[in-house]
Amino acid sequence: MMKKIQHIGYPLFFIVMALLPAFLDSRWLAVATTFVIFTIVALSQDIVLGKAGMFNMGQALFFGLGAYTTAICNSVLHIPLLYTLPLAIIIPAVFGILLAGPIIHLRGDYLLVVTIGFNIVFVQAVQNNLGGITGGPNGIFGLEMLEFPGFSAFQEYTPYFTALLALLVTLVVLRNLETSKVGRALHYLREDDLAAGSVGINTRIYKIFSFSLGAGIAGMAGTIYANQYSAVSPEAFDFIQSVLFFSIVIVGGSSVPGILLGVFVMFVLPEIFREFATWRYFIFGFAMIFTMILRPRGIWPAQFGRIPKAFIHRGE
Repeated sequence: MMKKIQHIGYPLFFIVMALLPAFLDSRWLAVATTFVIFTIVALSQDIVLGKAGMFNMGQALFFGLGAYTTAICNSVLHIPLLYTLPLAIIIPAVFGILLAGPIIHLRGDYLLVVTIGFNIVFVQAVQNNLGGITGGPNGIFGLEMLEFPGFSAFQEYTPYFTALLALLVTLVVLRNLETSKVGRALHYLREDDLAAGSVGINTRIYKIFSFSLGAGIAGMAGTIYANQYSAVSPEAFDFIQSVLFFSIVIVGGSSVPGILLGVFVMFVLPEIFREFATWRYFIFGFAMIFTMILRPRGIWPAQFGRIPKAFIHRGE
């Protein structure tokens, strides 16, 4: 089933998404761009939570770190937005290593609380205009737009197609991760890190790696987010955003189709039913409750490999 989705569903999805802007006005194009960006962040969250099984509820920190890296480099150092992208990936990835190192031995609720604390510290730091360059509560405005030679006539579509390209890169990275030695090690960590350590897997290194990779991908999404709005502000990266990304992975079932459905329900449906948009947290909360009761593994649970037929009891 999953192979059919990868061979047919994903190409069809990208074809539809590539043609979508031709049918959207500026408002819905912005919604579609946000959908793609938040999908990338949710997939980066899945690397830590779904793949490695660590309760990280501070992913908005790395998302914001990438956005602020781009904004500061562009507004203060006057670096073109496109050239800030490597820094927006590397700096959150390095912070992922530095922050994960001292706390990686924590499990469950303890790790959850610490990552929440990191997210709150980040938001407070940028709100208080750290170093005089974060803009305080108002953030940073008037950023340049991404510019690609020869595409100046399609400037309004640049954020959308940049986000779509970044999503494609993210899916390729995740696909390679799943089929690699590292992906298998992370799967064993998720199932039982004690057992994984007992068979020779360096649990500390792989956990730090998952934090760093997830942080780098979230930072990349942050650059595209800053480009979309030509601005960044602290409230876009607060704790509630981390809760939403965490919830999307849990409810979606830690699979790409499940995460796409979760982001659609959380961020697109409220725009379709705009008069009910303020109820989205209320509705999403009930959706989480019912999903956990009816489908405790998520709407579309991820699968890792398949049990050989010789081991399946057919009851014959």
